Amino acid sequence: MKKIATLLAVVGLVMSAPVMAKSTKEISDQPLGERGLFSERAVIERVTLAGKVCLEGQPCAAAVVAGPAPGAEPRTGEQIVTAVCSGCHGAGVMGAPIIGNKSLWGPRIAQGKDTLHQHALHGIRSMPPKGGCATCSDEEIIGAVDFLISKAK
Repeated sequence: MKKIATLLAVVGLVMSAPVMAKSTKEISDQPLGERGLFSERAVIERVTLAGKVCLEGQPCAAAVVAGPAPGAEPRTGEQIVTAVCSGCHGAGVMGAPIIGNKSLWGPRIAQGKDTLHQHALHGIRSMPPKGGCATCSDEEIIGAVDFLISKAK
């Protein structure tokens, strides 16, 4: 008796499926062969890069640089430290000297300001160039380094 009930339930489901989805277009707007996880379309969608590269001299409509407005005053060293540098230097992430820690900054300050400016502008060890701030000018980064040095003296 259980077998008959199970058979009837399965037949009922199979018969009702076309009624529930009147057409396969309701399931997906992709053609039938393009719906699978391993279809060519799905694979290309997964491996396509999210962004675009814009080269100098070539038109690129979506290229927008987020930074200070043209003609605006440059940000102060303290503003740059607060907005950018404190992410790592606030907690000593990956060996970054902590803001205001004299024992960590002492040996670095002994190398001279010019060396520290070059390290900040071009990167050193785990620190990327300009601390990862692509919109910061060289003058703003130098101001941030000078601010960090003043906090450690």
